[in-house]
Amino acid sequence: MVDLALTDFSERRSILSKIGDFNWGLLFLICLVASIGFAMLYSVADGNWDPWASRQMIRFALGIVVLFIVSLVDIRVWLGLAYPAFAMALLLLVAVEIAGEVGMGAQRWLSLGPINLQPSELMKIALVLALARYFHGLTVDEVSHPLRVIPPLAMIGLPVGLVLMQPDLGTGMLLLAGGGALVFLAGINWWYLIGSAAAGVAAIPIGWQFLQDYQRNRVLTFLNPERDPLGAGYHILQSKIAIGAGGVFGQGFMQGTQSHLDFLPEKQTDFIFTMLAEELGMVGAFGLLGLYAIILAIGVATALNARAHFSRLVAMGVCVTLFLYVFINAAMVMGLIPVVGVPMPLVSYGGTSMMTIMFGFGLLMSVHIHRDVDVPRRAGAFW
Repeated sequence: MVDLALTDFSERRSILSKIGDFNWGLLFLICLVASIGFAMLYSVADGNWDPWASRQMIRFALGIVVLFIVSLVDIRVWLGLAYPAFAMALLLLVAVEIAGEVGMGAQRWLSLGPINLQPSELMKIALVLALARYFHGLTVDEVSHPLRVIPPLAMIGLPVGLVLMQPDLGTGMLLLAGGGALVFLAGINWWYLIGSAAAGVAAIPIGWQFLQDYQRNRVLTFLNPERDPLGAGYHILQSKIAIGAGGVFGQGFMQGTQSHLDFLPEKQTDFIFTMLAEELGMVGAFGLLGLYAIILAIGVATALNARAHFSRLVAMGVCVTLFLYVFINAAMVMGLIPVVGVPMPLVSYGGTSMMTIMFGFGLLMSVHIHRDVDVPRRAGAFW
């Protein structure tokens, strides 16, 4: 195995040169969104940095380091590491089933000393890398060949199945939707997608039998939140009340009644967007969503400007993952979809999700820095 970075001297660039080519505007927006998260976590703790805001700031600082390191690595190296990363994430998911920590009714974490690792979060980026590498090696005609469709379906199906066994319906939905979107962007025939969607709809009655009781309650509560206002429907009803109380301009920073009187549950994690809407109103909520929209626009532009197919797919995969994070969380707290455990990126409190998102931004930045790098279609050409 020959490292391309050592053989292709003509395309090597100094670290300073790469840093100079950073998209500093994107980095500023990332920091701005994270700062909003710090402020909301400060408010959650009633004007204290501990226990959430201070820890989140440390994690974000480490995430910035991760972003810089990932972005400086040649995009072709990430292509070479795509399958090993996917295999490692898959093994960690299997390890969760064997020796995972149970919390809040689900077995999702691995305890590594002082660190609790959630492998399903890592799989979101590993899946993007693996699918991008697979489709990078195919021609346009090969993408829709029946035999060529099987490997990407297995890449998506295996982790989704393991995540649903934890059980974690929200992350499973995100992996399925993200993987499906990347397959679509790779150019697969529309009939495969239509057939898959039809099969998915037809399988709903069967899948209903395999849902946990609390997951069924979430779906039923989504259809009728008032059926159990003090039980299964409590979260979403309180979330809607808080959003409505915020109005256009909000009740003021640290002045939210539903959140600070502890009516709003999980306000530092899954329902932090609700707290923001209550305190800063519709203006603050749409402001945050607007920042995400600008970041996504920059990400799509980065993908379109990349020369290599692998780079384009990686950038679009990161954008799709970010969009799904934001869409699912925002739709959940507004009662548009059932309640699932998907955080608001860079804003919700959480370690593994923060590092996963920052790693993804690092890949996006790597695509930007190495946008003119040509990557051979066949991996054997450089590994």
